[in-house]
Amino acid sequence: MTPQTRILIIGGGIAGLSVASELCRRRRTGMGLTLVEAEPRLAHHTSSRSAQHLSPGYGPPAVRELTRLTVAQLRDGLPGASGPVVWPAPTVVIGSDDQLAAETTFTSEQIDRARVLELCPELAGVPDRALQGGLFEDDAVRTDAPAILEWHRSQAAEAGTRILTDSPVRSASYDDGVWTVLAGDHRLNAEIVINAAGAWADKVAGLFGASTLGLQPLRRTAAVVELERPLEPGHPVVVTADGGWYYRADPEGAMISTGEAEPEEPCDSVPHPGQIEALVDELNSTTDLRITGVKRAWTGQRTTAPDGVPVCGFDPRVPGFLWLAGQSGYGFQTSTALARAAADCLLDGCIGAWCSPETTEALSPARF
Repeated sequence: MTPQTRILIIGGGIAGLSVASELCRRRRTGMGLTLVEAEPRLAHHTSSRSAQHLSPGYGPPAVRELTRLTVAQLRDGLPGASGPVVWPAPTVVIGSDDQLAAETTFTSEQIDRARVLELCPELAGVPDRALQGGLFEDDAVRTDAPAILEWHRSQAAEAGTRILTDSPVRSASYDDGVWTVLAGDHRLNAEIVINAAGAWADKVAGLFGASTLGLQPLRRTAAVVELERPLEPGHPVVVTADGGWYYRADPEGAMISTGEAEPEEPCDSVPHPGQIEALVDELNSTTDLRITGVKRAWTGQRTTAPDGVPVCGFDPRVPGFLWLAGQSGYGFQTSTALARAAADCLLDGCIGAWCSPETTEALSPARF
């Protein structure tokens, strides 16, 4: 049996598209790529609903290392892109002294209440007990997520990657070193399958006979709102230490989010009734943002592994099956480094020395 393609990528979000473009950049003789996406368009779910904020100090140690590597490359620019895809976006985490002392998600400089209000004067009405100080991160960046997605897609397509939308994987079988996969109306043969299926990664793994890893999709709801007066350019992203809400400046006013992490089955998620209205009421009563209307609202699913670290590497029991999943809320901020790690596994047999041994071990699906 002769494979139609050497490598089949399942998932057309940032994970699948970035590994496709990375493999094309490092293409070798005889490499053929096909990418299948279940939805009629690419990046329909989480990747098109990103907060577009990359924080090098956010997440567990392995994520922070991958973020630093990704942000550094994005700062250098994407070859052929029409302009920069990242720009400075400082972050302030606010809360009580006890909340800030217990904060382990962010690693940042501690600042007092006066400094918080200097950076974010709209928080002056927040009671002292709820805003005793903050954590300040000055190396975070905003990103143009649509431009990054399109750059990866175009790089892959121009190098000959076959991209098939409206093609959910229905079945898979393995024989004589080749996977036969039914995806939508297509029957595909491949030597290697990359599972970059986001919220559906565990379900896809089951079709290939792999043990599921306990990947859990978590809801997060956001909206773009109009303000009575705009935030200053370069205004910090503001995050509550208790995870209650966050907001950032947006060309149309502000992006606000409930910050929830509610477990949910994989689906095309939507806001709960009244959820955005309640958040607007809370922000208007807590801050001086003065929200006057809602432009649009959405809910995305970020899918996390049990230990909160992405999964990247070959399945220890299923031949030719490579995991690239569990990016949680770190998809864009780790995507470049994770794509490089996945390409290393596929082309070289292991992640290269550019990645620390601790992070390499933390990413392995064998850890489960």
